[in-house]
Amino acid sequence: MRFPTLPTIYNVQLVAIIATMGGALFGFDISSMSAIVVTDQYIEYFNNPSGVIQGAIGSALAAGSVVGSAVAGPISDKIGRRDSILFACIFWLIGTSIQVACQNVGQLIVGRIFNGFTVGITSAQVPVYLAEIAKAEKRGSLVIIQQLAIEFGILIMYFIGYGCASIEGAASFRTAWGTQFIPCVMLIVGLPFLPRSPRWLAKVGRDEEAIKTLACIQADGNIEDPRVIAEWEEIVAVMNAEREAGKGWRKFFKNGMWKRTMAGVTVQAWQQLAGANVIVYYLTYIAQMAGLTGDVAMVTSGIQYAVFIIFTGVMWLFIDKTGRRTLLVWGALGMGFCHLVIGGVMGGNHTNVPGGVGNPPNANIVIAVHPGAAANTVITFSYLLIVVYALTLAPVCWIYAAEVWSLGTRATGMSMAALSNWVFNFALGMFTPPAFVNITWKLFIIFGVLCITAAAWFWVFYPETCGKTLEEIEVMFSPDGPHPWKTKKGESRLGAEIEAVIARKEKGDHVLSQTNTNVREETVKSEV
Repeated sequence: MRFPTLPTIYNVQLVAIIATMGGALFGFDISSMSAIVVTDQYIEYFNNPSGVIQGAIGSALAAGSVVGSAVAGPISDKIGRRDSILFACIFWLIGTSIQVACQNVGQLIVGRIFNGFTVGITSAQVPVYLAEIAKAEKRGSLVIIQQLAIEFGILIMYFIGYGCASIEGAASFRTAWGTQFIPCVMLIVGLPFLPRSPRWLAKVGRDEEAIKTLACIQADGNIEDPRVIAEWEEIVAVMNAEREAGKGWRKFFKNGMWKRTMAGVTVQAWQQLAGANVIVYYLTYIAQMAGLTGDVAMVTSGIQYAVFIIFTGVMWLFIDKTGRRTLLVWGALGMGFCHLVIGGVMGGNHTNVPGGVGNPPNANIVIAVHPGAAANTVITFSYLLIVVYALTLAPVCWIYAAEVWSLGTRATGMSMAALSNWVFNFALGMFTPPAFVNITWKLFIIFGVLCITAAAWFWVFYPETCGKTLEEIEVMFSPDGPHPWKTKKGESRLGAEIEAVIARKEKGDHVLSQTNTNVREETVKSEV
């Protein structure tokens, strides 16, 4: 897929803002249901869907995302990170069109599956793209923009849905769903102005273009800059090592790669199993359980999305100053505590309402929390859980999953990680609405226990990656690498390599041209 010649943007922050419109698509689709599932128009038009039916509607996005994330890696390796995102946008336009025109539950599910296919690709490849263009010491703050985009998408779409709730009849939700075209069109317009990933260019043998792109991103176009040379040499060294590691699926498990595969896949699974999406997707249900109704319940639920953005924004300032392990372990423990409090308070202070809470009754909400202190505690700790999630697992799980892979496995590896996320998202989407009906408050106890288990898992298996180049992370997961609990953030060797390059330049060595010659020779050998 080729674009006409257009000016290219190399400012990585601006590149990230445009690329992460893919995250905004994800956020829009989440909230396209959150604000609407409790409206009279939706309940009446779709015959009060509940249990498995509502679970199928909610999890249709995840079902499509499973397929999208499964094919994202091969597509990205073939046409590039940037163009794979553009390819995904086609299916978003199709899916949104089907949703706007849907006449029944089946058509709504099909439309959400198409949108999910897009989200599966973008959720896998946008973090890969950002990780591959970022400096090591700024990688976290760049990738976290993806999470912020998701949250802004959630917030904007939620209040669009809330505003459209005042429209009579089916036009209410059709209008809201139609606004999903907007971020997709913005992404399609912006993508051709972005550079290709220099690491992908190197991977496919386009060395000169890769060096030029790397120099434009890292050093204002100066290909003789020591940092550019040092980083290019690391890329070359890693590519050569990967060619020796073989092809096919064995490269995901050979020479210690199984550790990285396990880390990338499980960190995404734990993000879902931590249960924050129960709050993100269904706080409107929890608000009604706590006795909040009408506009009060809707605004209360909407505020959580603003809280989400504020605290993720705070973490954007500190993400590269705080270790990934620290945030994962303490975040999981904090979320577990919140879940247990919510479940414990609900369990001891509720009344069963078999017919459903609300007017008209919502068949998914069959308990009412006692008003007063109990209801206030449930709402407070629901907000607190979102705060902890926004500061820790929400951004860090995506960052960590994008960092752990080698160059040769990164696109497909991140697709595997995203696939893990979406498989568990789909499973929980099917599980949660029936769970609200069948086990009610015990749902939160289950998630509390899972969060505590996740904290132990993070501490035992995940080495620290903060402040290290993507190539240095190779060593962290190697058979001779340190135990995860003995690793620390920073301590990058890139500074020493830059000094070595400066010393060689002072001696008159043409280091970049020699390195470039070597990589071309290795590429020819590997192709032969």
